[in-house]
Amino acid sequence: MFRTLCYLLYLRLLGVLTPRDRLIERLQTELLVARQQKAVLYRHVKRPVYNERDRVVLAALSRVLSRERWGAFMVTPATLLAWHRRFVARKWTRPHRPPGRPSLAPDVQALIVKMARENPRWGYQRIKGEMGKLGVHVSATAIAMLLRRKGIGPGPRRGPTWRQFLKAQAAGIIACDFFTVESAFLRSFYVLFFIELSSRRVHVTTATRHPDSPWVTQQARNLAMGFHDAGIQMRFLIRDRDCKFSASFDEVFETEGIRIIRTPIRAPNANAHAERWVQTLRAECLDFSLIVSEAHLDRVLRTYVHHYNRARPHRALGLLAPEGTGATAPVKDVPAIHRRDVLGGLIHEYSRAA
Repeated sequence: MFRTLCYLLYLRLLGVLTPRDRLIERLQTELLVARQQKAVLYRHVKRPVYNERDRVVLAALSRVLSRERWGAFMVTPATLLAWHRRFVARKWTRPHRPPGRPSLAPDVQALIVKMARENPRWGYQRIKGEMGKLGVHVSATAIAMLLRRKGIGPGPRRGPTWRQFLKAQAAGIIACDFFTVESAFLRSFYVLFFIELSSRRVHVTTATRHPDSPWVTQQARNLAMGFHDAGIQMRFLIRDRDCKFSASFDEVFETEGIRIIRTPIRAPNANAHAERWVQTLRAECLDFSLIVSEAHLDRVLRTYVHHYNRARPHRALGLLAPEGTGATAPVKDVPAIHRRDVLGGLIHEYSRAA
């Protein structure tokens, strides 16, 4: 390099450089500057950092220069060959699907978020059941992760699970209980209801302010006649020790061959199915309704029970309705959805549009 510099200075002194020689002189001077700066970097930088673009350019230039001229690079020949092999391997490597579950389609995500925002008391399993009714099968985990990303928290927890009786015994068991409703004028209305443990079908009587023995007995006769006409055979009736259940009430069921099972004192979990349904009724309907009269309460309960038996997904039934038609065949794309408002929009039912 020193001899080259002396030669250029000598040519400058002679003044015999042609225009072409001057161009060569300038290029050689720039090359000398680059080499000198490279030598300076070698002394101060222990390990240079190359980005992806640098590797591509240097690897491509290495294929142009001969192997003997690779000393111009700041990396070793083995590094240049490794970079080149990496780029060749990337050319012939098929792209892989990113790890994790495949993302939900945008229209499916929009429908899940819409249901969650329109029904703030619905949990992940409830939304999964509603989506299954529409033929869109999504896991509860995917729904939970989507709602967390959208800033929507989980629905309220719904109390204890139902583990009091075996599934084999539930086919012939019916439970009953009373619940009270306070009207807008602070009047107490009593309602008697029955729930079938196998199908979770609910039967609700009319409301009354005086649940005396004749009234309770008549409600028992009405239910027994309905079971007889429908061909339903029950073996056990679970009730608590409330004094409103008179001896004539028990006699109606005993004549039908139904055995009365009284729960222990102060043990509401022994009749957990009935207690749980009352909680569901209040959380989804009564806590958000202002009752005016007995007729108004009967109309509200009749509408909600119809929705509960025919449209509401139930976890114990595989997210199907007690009187549902079964699981809907899955579809590839989200169909047109029709929303039906129940109880003035307090509850929403979704179905495929015609």
